[in-house]
Amino acid sequence: MIGGQGGDGTLTVSDLLGRYFRKSGLYVYTSRNVLSRIRGGHADASVRASRDPISAVKPEVDVLVAFDNEAVEMGRAELAAHGYVIYDSTGFHVDLPNSAGFPFATLVGGPLGQPIFKNTAAYGALSVLLGFDPVKTRAVIEERFQRRGGEALEKNLKALEIGRKAALEASGLAGRFSVVEGDAHDQILTTGNQAVALGFVVGGGRFFAGYPITPATEVMEYLQRYLPAFGGVVRQAEDELAAINMIIGAAYAGARVMTSTSGPGLSLMTEGIGQAGTAEVPVVIADCQRVGPSTGQPTRHEQSDLSHLVNLGHGEYPRFVIAPSNPEDCFGMTIDALNLAEKWRLPVILLLDQALCQNTTTSARFDLRAARVDRGQRLTAADVAQLTEYKAYRFTDTGASPYAPPGTPGLWAEITGNEHDEWGHVSVNAANRVRMMKKRMGKMAQARDELPATRFFGEASAKIGLIGYGSTSGPILETQAILAARGIPTRYLQARTIFPVPVHEIDPFLQSVDVAYVVEHNYTGQFARLLREFLPWHHAKLRSILKYDGYSFRTPQILGEIPEAR
Repeated sequence: MIGGQGGDGTLTVSDLLGRYFRKSGLYVYTSRNVLSRIRGGHADASVRASRDPISAVKPEVDVLVAFDNEAVEMGRAELAAHGYVIYDSTGFHVDLPNSAGFPFATLVGGPLGQPIFKNTAAYGALSVLLGFDPVKTRAVIEERFQRRGGEALEKNLKALEIGRKAALEASGLAGRFSVVEGDAHDQILTTGNQAVALGFVVGGGRFFAGYPITPATEVMEYLQRYLPAFGGVVRQAEDELAAINMIIGAAYAGARVMTSTSGPGLSLMTEGIGQAGTAEVPVVIADCQRVGPSTGQPTRHEQSDLSHLVNLGHGEYPRFVIAPSNPEDCFGMTIDALNLAEKWRLPVILLLDQALCQNTTTSARFDLRAARVDRGQRLTAADVAQLTEYKAYRFTDTGASPYAPPGTPGLWAEITGNEHDEWGHVSVNAANRVRMMKKRMGKMAQARDELPATRFFGEASAKIGLIGYGSTSGPILETQAILAARGIPTRYLQARTIFPVPVHEIDPFLQSVDVAYVVEHNYTGQFARLLREFLPWHHAKLRSILKYDGYSFRTPQILGEIPEAR
């Protein structure tokens, strides 16, 4: 764990460590704890590395790096018995047995003219404590700062050596820990937000509109850098209302579209999403959940938008809510979302959360060759030439109507959010209303087998069940491993389609277990409530394990809520 004030460079140190561990073939998981401000206020980051796949924060801290006394006070409660503290002794002293202080700010301030390089010096001292390979340690700095120019690289390399020299001269510090090599050399280091953005590009997405909002902003920032090279357009709108209406317009014109937002922005988009649902315009919305309501805690983790999403807006219209659990899922399911939206002509919500969006982790390289673009029943000019009439909302067996974008020769149509007939003409006819509602709402049943499938982990015969979605998957899988080592078998259902609720997959699972613990980040147990609504005959089997303090689950917090594990 690396802690200090915002602006001290804690995230830089965690990034450098993550890069080193990746170069060593280890699996990496990092998490951040920052305030919603540019500078000041406590900030910390945690880095975990392992020979085995990981996607959760470790319950105890082995090494704490502190740039101020507050970081020590906050971190020492999590410090393992063997834990060690390295701190910047420029302005304070730590009275702990396993600790070493170095005046990092002073050491770099003179030679380099700026104390900010203390973060790189701290990385240098850490490299000695952890027994890092000096060549690989230097290569990480070169990789991280090369793009910032020669002067920045040179100063950071000097800061690295200053930190290493200070640590090497300290008694009993060098090699106190050691880092082994792993086998995960083919892994990449990424975040869910980056994976969503890349999935949008590879999946044929070509228009993105959004408004900056934590923790979703990185999706737009990534696309601003890379989408134009593929003929795409990224537009920063004046607000979320404009963003949702921009993508509706672009989708109507034939583009594959997406926006990303979080709770407050989602509230503003709700009316527009309803229009897309009624007008049958395909849009994808990536919702990066955070603590609410209102502004809540912009940089903290939660899963409390679910009830809003499955009951989104006034009236009734179809929508799919799908939930990735790791960056590889984020990449593939963004492509799925684009395909589902365009084939079934409705809104698709990609349900994410802060930990999944922003925490950096190792991931298998994304399989670009497996990407499949399905544009649904999209009519070509040749198809249109064979038609005697074109109905934008033609009744079909599936509910999805063949479509051609405006500008297709020989075609004209009306598209509206008002209730309408097959031609798009506004209609208040009762029989037409009933038929149109069945056409739209029936898509959710018709598409059942095309929605992302539920995944199962553990022993099929286990009588203790676990249920979760999104970033809870990592802590749940680790909990399973701990219980298995104790001789307690479990089975985990990882939901990837949240709505419509996949009753056909969840019902057999609940039939097979005696109890099922639904693990989620909110106060009211929103996913458990949804399961009880659609599978009421399993009501007595469902138990909630809830966390809503803004931080991700750690395995002891799940284990402590399972009586069978005590």
